[in-house]
Order: sequence, then structure tokens, then C-alpha cells
Amino acid sequence: MRIGLDIMGGDYAPKANVLGAIAAHEFLLPNERLVLIGDTQQIKPLIAEQGFNPDHFEFIHTDEVVGMGEHPTKAITQKPNSSIAVGFSMLKKGELDAFVGAGNSGAMMVGAVFSVKTVPGIIRPCLCTIVPKLDGGRGLMLDVGANADCKPDTLLQFGVLGSLYAENVMQIDNPKVGLINIGEEDEKGNMLSLATFPLMKECNLFNFVGNIEGRDLFNQKADVIVCDGFTGNIMLKLAESFYIMTIKKGLKDEFFDRFNYENYGGSPVLGVNAPVIIGHGISTPTAVKNMVFQARDMITTGLVDKIQAAFK
Repeated sequence: MRIGLDIMGGDYAPKANVLGAIAAHEFLLPNERLVLIGDTQQIKPLIAEQGFNPDHFEFIHTDEVVGMGEHPTKAITQKPNSSIAVGFSMLKKGELDAFVGAGNSGAMMVGAVFSVKTVPGIIRPCLCTIVPKLDGGRGLMLDVGANADCKPDTLLQFGVLGSLYAENVMQIDNPKVGLINIGEEDEKGNMLSLATFPLMKECNLFNFVGNIEGRDLFNQKADVIVCDGFTGNIMLKLAESFYIMTIKKGLKDEFFDRFNYENYGGSPVLGVNAPVIIGHGISTPTAVKNMVFQARDMITTGLVDKIQAAFK
């Protein structure tokens, strides 16, 4: 198993990524190898500072970096020797089993779609995120930003993707799938939710439990929460702010501590032909470590193969 890590991506690159890689290595099996992609002239001195043996990693040198504010498509095409472009090229060739990075999220998304491609049958890949539950468990929400505008059949597919991820990676038996709406009644909602509801109700590919409201995000009504990327991103950013507010107010609460994005790593891209994880731009070493673990879980559970089989 070879997991590629973009060392140059993120606000705290390359140091945070190097420290995250070192932290992750401690928990990897002998056959699980990290491939560090970036400027080796910056990477290796940072490893030496930690007294860590560089032989535990593989290195791929690149001399270009995609900036956080660059246009995603232009950056990928105009900087072929960037860490993101090289990482996706290796993923496409089968030289990596997964690729993770905290750099330009648009470029990561574009790179995934244009390199390993979308799984045949899937309309649009999406991003998902882990949601803490009041009972101590975890749920999944998707899409959280890749698709601001969606059609009913797209949301239906998100239900399938989310159910497969929850069942295989999160080990949730027969996960309950809910559609975010402004009310629980079947006839509630805007044009998108009204058209999506009957499709989900008639679908036998997942356990649909009906409409759920925003207040149900953290309870047990649904394990998988489906929404368009516009709604999902707003809900995600609002949830992240809860943790920040508790810190600023000096409050200590186990439940709100679980809103810390570091605990989960990044957002898996579901619907492409290889595991890809997009991290937060402010990813810390802990977040980078957990991104690596997410990628490993997607590989070991054969999630992509199961998605491909479901959409044949």
C-alpha cells in the first residue's frame, strides 16, 4: 500500500505535513508506505530536525506549488511539476493507492476528476464529512461543497455513496439515510427536495428514513445526511464554529471537542476511481495524520471497488 501525501499543500506547509507524516508512520504497518511529494530540499531538513529516519518514507521531488488562491484548472495544467499534479499523475498510473493533501481544494477536486476520472454511472463526485453524534457515535454528511447546485438524481446518488461509506469505512450496520429539509413531512421543501424525496423513497439501494431537519444533524435519526453542496457547506462551517466558540469562551465539553476538524482529517472525494482526501487549508500535523488514516481505511475496505460495483 502506497499513500501519496502532498507536502506543499496547506497554510502551514511543508512543516505541518512533514510532522503529520512522521506521526502517522508510527501507526502504519510494514506494508503501508507513505510517499512524500514536494520539494525535497525543504522536506528532508525538517525530517532531520525531528531525528527521524528518512528511509521510512519515499520521496518524489517537485519544484512547483499550486497556491491556495490559484484557479484550479489552470493551476493543474500550467504547473505539471507541482506536488498536486504529480500526485494525481502517480495515482492515475497506479503508482499510488491513494492521494491526500491540504492544498488548493478546487485543484484537488479537478485533479481527481481529470486523472482517475469519475466512476462510470456517477453524475457528480461529492465531498463528505464526519458529523459527531450526541450518543458518542458518528454520522456522515454529503455533499459539503463540491456541488452547490444539484438535481434530484444527483442527491439520490449521494445517498448511495454515503450509505456505502458509512457501512464499509465507518462500520455502521444498515445506515439510515435522511434528506435534509425544512420539515419532516413528505410534501415539505423546495423544488429540489420535493423531487428528490420520492426517488429516495422508492430506492432499494439504501435505508431511507425520510426528511430530517437541521436540528436532527447531531441526533440518531439518520446516520447519513444528504443535501446539496451549498447547504452542506453552510452547515459544516456553522458546526466548525461551535468548537471555536467553546475555545473562545473557555468552555470544556467532550461533545463540542469532537467538532474539532483535526479529529477527522479531511473530506473524502466519493465517486472517483481511487481514494482521494482533501484536507482543510489550516490542517495541523494531527489533521494530516488522520487524513492518512482515512485514506488507509478507504483502501483496506475496498470502498472504491464497492462503489464501482454498485453503479454498474
